[in-house]
Amino acid sequence: MITVHHLKRSRSKRVIWLLEELSVPYNVVTHQRDPISHLAPRSLQAIHPLGKAPMMVDGDITICESGAILEYILNNAGANQLRPAINTTQYYRYLEWSHFAEGSLSLPVISSLLLQIEPNEGSSPLTRYIAKEIDVDFTYINKYLENQPYFAGESFTAADIMMTIMLEIAVSLKLINDKNNIKNYLINIQKRDAYLIAAKHG
Repeated sequence: MITVHHLKRSRSKRVIWLLEELSVPYNVVTHQRDPISHLAPRSLQAIHPLGKAPMMVDGDITICESGAILEYILNNAGANQLRPAINTTQYYRYLEWSHFAEGSLSLPVISSLLLQIEPNEGSSPLTRYIAKEIDVDFTYINKYLENQPYFAGESFTAADIMMTIMLEIAVSLKLINDKNNIKNYLINIQKRDAYLIAAKHG
């Protein structure tokens, strides 16, 4: 059975969410953040040298990084469950958005989070760069969601799981103020039963 090493208030909620969507049995081991630094605890380093969440253990396979874990789960879930058939237009949309979440979008969003934790004095090339990227990325996402309900098209996929978590972090940081398509998308997604179960883990 898959074991998910989960850290509260982290992107590891993605893994629990996907497992619930697929009705795949799993165990959760919840790790607590350091009360002073709020960083991941040393207990995670005993599972994987990076010491970060999420981590997944399945038999002799241990994987870190939520995107890689989701692909592992999907590979073992059967044909085309929450992932479009390969070499279709929907598949490449799915692939692009899955990578965008932890690629282009993650950098400015997580940088904004770190700057709010430890703000610097005044403006700098870094803060100007982040502001520009935030505007470009969220304008693009908002426009994209104007014409379809999900990131791969008409059907919910694991790309939505990847993207939703980053969008939620952005909302918590007040980076999305006037992007109604994104807000409506999140309202719809957050009603899913599997999402609600995953959210209870924190």
